[in-house]
Amino acid sequence: MRRLTPLFFIFLMMSCTSFLPTSEDPITENELYNHIKYLSSDSLKGRKPGTPEGRLAAEYIKAEMLKAGFTPLGEDAFQYFDIIADVEISNSSSFQIDDETQSFGEDFTPIAFSKNGNLSTKVVFAGYGFDFSNDSLMWNSYENIDVNNSWALVLRGSPDGKDFGNNVSLRKKVMVATDHGASGVIFVSSISFDEKDALVSQDYAKNEAAVYVPVFHITRDIANSILLQGKTIEALETELNSTYKPSSFAIDKTISANAIINRKSVQTQNVVGVLEGKDSVLKHEYILIGGHYDHLGLGGPGSGSRRPDSSAVHNGADDNASGVSGALEVIERIASKSSALKRSVIFMAFGAEEMGLIGSKYFTNNALIDLSKIKLMINMDMIGRMKDDKTGLTIGGTGTATGLDTLIKDLAIENNLLIRTTKGGYGPSDHASFYTNDISVLFFFTGVTDEYHTPHDDIETINIAGEKIIADFVFDLAVELANKDVFPSFQQAGPKANEQTGNRKFKVTLGIIPEYAGNSDVMGLKVDGVVSGKPAAHAGMDKGDIIIAMDGKSVKDIYEYMNRLSDFKVGQRISVDVMRGNEKVILIVEL
Repeated sequence: MRRLTPLFFIFLMMSCTSFLPTSEDPITENELYNHIKYLSSDSLKGRKPGTPEGRLAAEYIKAEMLKAGFTPLGEDAFQYFDIIADVEISNSSSFQIDDETQSFGEDFTPIAFSKNGNLSTKVVFAGYGFDFSNDSLMWNSYENIDVNNSWALVLRGSPDGKDFGNNVSLRKKVMVATDHGASGVIFVSSISFDEKDALVSQDYAKNEAAVYVPVFHITRDIANSILLQGKTIEALETELNSTYKPSSFAIDKTISANAIINRKSVQTQNVVGVLEGKDSVLKHEYILIGGHYDHLGLGGPGSGSRRPDSSAVHNGADDNASGVSGALEVIERIASKSSALKRSVIFMAFGAEEMGLIGSKYFTNNALIDLSKIKLMINMDMIGRMKDDKTGLTIGGTGTATGLDTLIKDLAIENNLLIRTTKGGYGPSDHASFYTNDISVLFFFTGVTDEYHTPHDDIETINIAGEKIIADFVFDLAVELANKDVFPSFQQAGPKANEQTGNRKFKVTLGIIPEYAGNSDVMGLKVDGVVSGKPAAHAGMDKGDIIIAMDGKSVKDIYEYMNRLSDFKVGQRISVDVMRGNEKVILIVEL
């Protein structure tokens, strides 16, 4: 046997070091850039949920997560769920007045939220389709007429285009008509609403759940051919606008119509993995770090694009290739020093955030681990536009755990980072799904820019150096919190839901968190949470209850719930019917 020299041993030790883990894998600008460059590339076509390109983005993120050393959760790191990707109104839909057939797309169209199916019955003109009473006006278009099992022919808009609040919404008018027994609704535009009399676009409300009756829109010429001799939509509108009184009547004609609407359901996914902590007790607690990876695809009407008239790749470099790329780099650095980590860390890349936080809602409703063990959710959404002077970073949710605000501000000072903090836990991104489940949250965000939700949100606009600063800060914060012997306790910081939906402010609130994601198998509105001290809590409503009626009137979905709520007043006592498991419970709620 040949004797080995000391020099050989030195060489052997140097060679083996390349196979040993390094002490820590730093976050680099180059790696951040490469992640964002791929995820926001034209080849991924805007990462629309349910598309092949959206799946490619998920596969890329999964591969990077596994390479970092995380263990997959779900079905090999994917948690699948279905979404409605598109709605197509078929030109096979039909509309007949007695025996006279009308032309699809010229004379009539079903509305995208219509129920599928045939209806052949008489028709009743119901004016503006109102039924409300307030301090200054009472208007019931259905007074002294019978629309039971009939079509209700209803004007869009309101008298002279004046503000009648939520009473002018098409869904509200459909709900009111069905409350009075109508089996279908036909809309026609008043002249003050639309002088050009264009039919509603196929994209109108296409992302909304279907109502429970067929709903059509027809032109004024077709409506005039339905009306009794001598009456026109223009004359009826003039009468209604001048008297502010209903002028409704039955019409001796039969409308036979068939709405054929194809709703395309596709599958998309969250990406999920876990890195186990080393403390025998604390490893059963988790810090979750992530952000959404989906975006708007090619844009277009109904997509959320701020340039809906143009079809172009919405690359979403800042929103949110920046956030999910930052999260990937944070977990890679965390994994490289996992031996020093007490708590476990979950990584999540959420799907379908742009469609209404659907991916994060799905996870919290179908959790792959015990939700109560998640101590903090860190959401990185749009972190790519820090200003050159190291300002512009906002951290939300700092009031959702005891001492968290002070800890973050002190860490920012140590890192010479100028930040703005907000204590509230609710906001327009995936952290809201966790906050409503009593989980502390932090939301990292560098603000909305002119490129937001346009085809110009490209990698050239990203401040890579600034993003690295943010990612390093998140790493330092996550490691410090993961190693605390006692984790800061959750505390509520602000409401768990918006007090308004869209532009609609309500006079009253039940104090619940509705399930916005919806469930086609559930008739009613599922309660995701009940806010302490609010009317629903006082009445004994529980999380998981399904509201099916309010004050004796149906609540079939989130839309009917909002429309019912808009009719109530402060101090009013109402009954709320809920399904609690298989049992129907009637609660008395004082608003």
